[in-house]
Amino acid sequence: MTGDQAWRVRALREALATRVVVADGAMGTMLQAQEPTLEDFQELEGCNEILNVTRPDIVRSVHEEYFEAGVDCVETNTFGANHAALGEYGIADRVHELSEAGARVARQVADEFTERTGRQRWVLGSMGPGTKLPTLGHVSFGVLRNAYRRNAEGLLAGGVDALIVETTQDLLQTKAAVLGARRAGALAGVDVPLIVSVTVETTGTMLLGSEIGAALTALEPLGIDMIGLNCATGPAEMTEHLRHLARTARVPLACMPNAGLPVLGGDGATYPLGASELADAQADFVRDYGLSLVGGCCGTTPEHLRRLVERVRGVSPAARDPRPEPGAASLYQSVAFRQDTAYMAIGERTNANGSKKFREAMLEG
Repeated sequence: MTGDQAWRVRALREALATRVVVADGAMGTMLQAQEPTLEDFQELEGCNEILNVTRPDIVRSVHEEYFEAGVDCVETNTFGANHAALGEYGIADRVHELSEAGARVARQVADEFTERTGRQRWVLGSMGPGTKLPTLGHVSFGVLRNAYRRNAEGLLAGGVDALIVETTQDLLQTKAAVLGARRAGALAGVDVPLIVSVTVETTGTMLLGSEIGAALTALEPLGIDMIGLNCATGPAEMTEHLRHLARTARVPLACMPNAGLPVLGGDGATYPLGASELADAQADFVRDYGLSLVGGCCGTTPEHLRRLVERVRGVSPAARDPRPEPGAASLYQSVAFRQDTAYMAIGERTNANGSKKFREAMLEG
């Protein structure tokens, strides 16, 4: 880690510990609004990460708009720079290249705004969920972990100040990303904050049925620096999940909601929540739940973020006194270590009478 990078990371950690840090909003819709050509996509239409090398000017302009709106940090254009998403285009071997390119574009813009304004700006390396769920057998855990390591290696080489594993839908996929990111940092000798942001659907659980408590119990012991929510819903639907995290999470909290629930129309999905409404909701979350990092996801624009910056300026995060309860988590829920009956059975077929193999394993120590 260079001296400049180490200083930036220390400053980011201090900011997250002492005030509200504001990140950016939607990326994909901003890129598409500039109508990149099929040639810009190298004939891989819809692969936004390709634009990091073919049209960095377009990617740069999105980062500039968000920084002009006053945000503290932007996410790299690398949401799909992973094994599964790039694999669908037949370019899985370009994970590192496109990750590093995306990080370098964002780094350059952030440094220019820091120099111009005298106010430090940061870059969060976006690590998206991909399209393959290891819990459902779409891909092996090892393949996914190693691909996320390459993703993180590229982001770190490009100069990001933190890594954000975002929009996660499968806890096994999330673990693969976290472990891959940690391995990349260890190999590079770089220690940056690792943020995890899960996506809870309108059903009240993650896509595969995991409750927020299961996510926290499974992920916090991995040494993440922050946990939060993003995508799928607007702020209203996130309230109870944030309340749970505020009560029980030992690590700081983040929230990046959509601009409300999408409304499907003739021109596709639109998002109904205005800039002031989103900003008010986020400010309430800061006061009520002590959020350290806020921003926007689908449907949010520079105007949404401009209002959010104005709204949370000077708002002190609520003091939190988390009361975590030790427990274990399945894919679906967390179970506290409370002994209400004579014993609590954990797992299956761990029975010396019912399993010869288990009995022999016990006897062998």
